[in-house]
Amino acid sequence: MTNDKKLKNKKGFVILFAVTLSAILLSIALGVSNIAFNEAKFSTSVKNTNDAFFAADVGAEQALFWDYNLASRPGEYPDPAAGIIEISSPFVVIVSAEGGACARVTIEKDYSGAELKTTIVSKGYNIGDENCQSSSSNRVEREIRVTL
Repeated sequence: MTNDKKLKNKKGFVILFAVTLSAILLSIALGVSNIAFNEAKFSTSVKNTNDAFFAADVGAEQALFWDYNLASRPGEYPDPAAGIIEISSPFVVIVSAEGGACARVTIEKDYSGAELKTTIVSKGYNIGDENCQSSSSNRVEREIRVTL
């Protein structure tokens, strides 16, 4: 074999080695970027979930406060003979300003049994306007139900 043929064989090997090494490094880089993208997406989802849950919690607490104050004022509490009624329901609690978290809360009173039964359902959303409405695809809903 002449020196030219040996040199050509070595050049082919170097190109093959460089292409293989580049493919391996590209695969590693794509794998790491995919993991980073999924983690970023997950962290955003967790934030949205927390916002919705805390909005539902604030709505339930506000409803409990209003219900307690309503019950402590004679003459303003609904008549027990009324059966099951809803009190100004649903109402909206805005947790943060302009497109932020909100909650839609319903209060239901059941007088039909031996005891008064109050059910508060608070649906919290991470995104909503002053009426707690939104058409965003990133909207997350969480619900808290309180029964007294």
